[in-house]
Formats: sequence, structure tokens, C-alpha cells
Amino acid sequence: MHPALLILLLLTLSPQRATAEESPDTCTYTTYRWSVPLKRAVDHHTVRLAYADLRPEEVDAATGCSVCEEDQRWIEVAGLPPIRLCRKLAPRIEATLERLAESGVPLNSLTGYRVGMTRGPTDAEGLRTVFSNHSFGVALDVNAELNGLYDRCIDFGPDCRLLLGGRWQPDAPGGMSANGAAVMALGEAGLRWGGEIAGRQKDFMHFSPSGY
Repeated sequence: MHPALLILLLLTLSPQRATAEESPDTCTYTTYRWSVPLKRAVDHHTVRLAYADLRPEEVDAATGCSVCEEDQRWIEVAGLPPIRLCRKLAPRIEATLERLAESGVPLNSLTGYRVGMTRGPTDAEGLRTVFSNHSFGVALDVNAELNGLYDRCIDFGPDCRLLLGGRWQPDAPGGMSANGAAVMALGEAGLRWGGEIAGRQKDFMHFSPSGY
């Protein structure tokens, strides 16, 4: 083999090159915090830092995806506005959504990466302290207008309170149900459905590795 070709091959296969491609040098994200007393987002700001300086809370422990824009990839499905998801999940989720659309499953709206502290305990000012799964690009909302987020909802019924999105319509085209094509296909792709999570909330539009 020609020496120049051998050097090129070694560079291509070297661990140092792979690591550099897997980890960006910089991290940028725009975020906010959810105020429980005010019931709205506050403290909008942009963060810029070296990727190597990320704090543990800025990285999803289950997937290794971070809050950084540099870790996200754009996907576009069914003529909808493009969204971003973590680069580690984006290819298989995009392929799954494309198969669903091709099979005739209605995809009316999608939401992916958006950074905000909307979970966890509150601080002294009533502000949430934990990043949502959307913040890491590992959560996906599908057809929110037919699959709302509810609280007071250990089991779905008349006492459940709609917080976000539209009234849950599991039998409507685009509605989510446990045996529906979208829930099953995204489950095979590694995402659990928020309509089956334990606790006081049911998030029928929502999919993530944990369901939360």
C-alpha cells in the first residue's frame, strides 16, 4: 500500500479522530426556568461554554445526550417543519416517523429539542431545578392537538385536568393509544409513551426513553 494511503487509513480509524467527532468543542444552548407560583417560563438566557466543562445535570445520564445545540441534529418528516433531536437518536427516530407517515399514520405536529428546567423540586423562589427530557433532545411530542398533557390523573378519567395541548382523542386519526401504530413503532425504536407513565400525570403526546 502506498505510504500516503496508509497514513490516511490510520487517521480515519484512529480513536482520537472518532472521539473528536463524537464530542464537539463547544456547547451553546438557550434555556429558561419554570416558575410554579407564576405558572410561566422565566429567566430566559443563553449559555456558552466548553463542551468539556459540561456539568452532570447538563447531560442525560441514560443516553449521554446533552443540552447543547451542537449535540442535536435536524430531521424533517411528512412535510412538517423540521425539528431537532439528539444526534444519537435522530437517525432511527426519523426513519421510524418516515415509515409511519408512508403507512398512512397522520403526523400533524412534532416537537423535539427545547431546553428548559421544568422538572424536579423547586428552589426558594418556586423555580424548577431539573432539565426536561426535551432539553437533551431525547423527547418527542407527536400530534399535541389530539393528545394533551394532564395532571391529577393517576388513571385517566373525568377528574383529570388538561394542562397542555388538546383533549385526548385516542380513537381519532392521529390520536395515541397503547396498541396504536405510532406508540408501538416508537416503542420499538426505544421510546416509551407518556400515556403509560406512573404518577399523577399522563402525557399522551409525549415519547422518550423513560416515558417522562
